Amino acid sequence: MHIKNYKDFWAGVMFIAFGAFFAGFGTQYKFGSAAQMGPGYFPTVLGLLVIVLGIVVAVGGLRAGAAPERVDAFAWPTLLLVLGSVVLFGVLLQPLGLIISLLVLVAVSSYASHEFAWRATLVNALVLVVLCLLVFVWALKLQFPLWPSWIAPFMSSLTGY
Repeated sequence: MHIKNYKDFWAGVMFIAFGAFFAGFGTQYKFGSAAQMGPGYFPTVLGLLVIVLGIVVAVGGLRAGAAPERVDAFAWPTLLLVLGSVVLFGVLLQPLGLIISLLVLVAVSSYASHEFAWRATLVNALVLVVLCLLVFVWALKLQFPLWPSWIAPFMSSLTGY
């Protein structure tokens, strides 16, 4: 068996691995039935579906008619910037508040893109801030600090939050 399309083959293997992980952990919980699902039902069924999808994708990479593609070198700096921005968001949320933490998250993760532009980053950040405020603060009424403690009294008088 010769791998024709390395991207499809390794993507399929990754799907199989993730599916097996979630299906395996899902079996540790009560399964239930389709009518009365237990906590293990969803991760197990979803994991099995992801395994099937992974097999289909991996076999597609082995087909003789598959377009030949190689896997590029792994971009560690990009991965570290994206994951690091999420960790940084978690660390900064309490001391700086939701709004500034979201701005930092978008700025750092956008820097990982090859098409980085400040204007698009600013638009993305503002849209994300507005959506998070609408969903988490207004609709779900979750209690997040919106601003740093030293600026919160001034900003809450301006915004009402």
